[in-house]
Amino acid sequence: MATRKSFQIVHEFAAGADLSTKQFRFMEWDGTDVDPCNAITDLPVGVLQNKPDAAGKSAEVLMIGGTKMVAGAAITAGALLGTDDEGRAVPIVAGTDTTQYILGRALSAASGAGIIISAMVDCVAIPRAA
Repeated sequence: MATRKSFQIVHEFAAGADLSTKQFRFMEWDGTDVDPCNAITDLPVGVLQNKPDAAGKSAEVLMIGGTKMVAGAAITAGALLGTDDEGRAVPIVAGTDTTQYILGRALSAASGAGIIISAMVDCVAIPRAA
């Protein structure tokens, strides 16, 4: 008989600012606090799960596992994901840009930016898109 288990690693960081509008986006960590990724070359620590409304408040960041994500462009189910300059999930093609990181895979599709999708992410063992 097959069974299904959920596996997630969530870590608590300090928010670097009001992140109440940044839920389900990739976050970068500067060694002190987290803020949304602001370049496609950023190396995220994970995906923000809650809505901390001030700097220093608890930011719950999913590092590995299934999560909702805000799309930054149209995405097909199964696409490899990277970050855009607002921490949103965007499709990337391995071998096309050696500056981007493969951060996960889309489990559902998005017709465009701002749509919430399901994704599986791994922000611990991250390969480059090359």
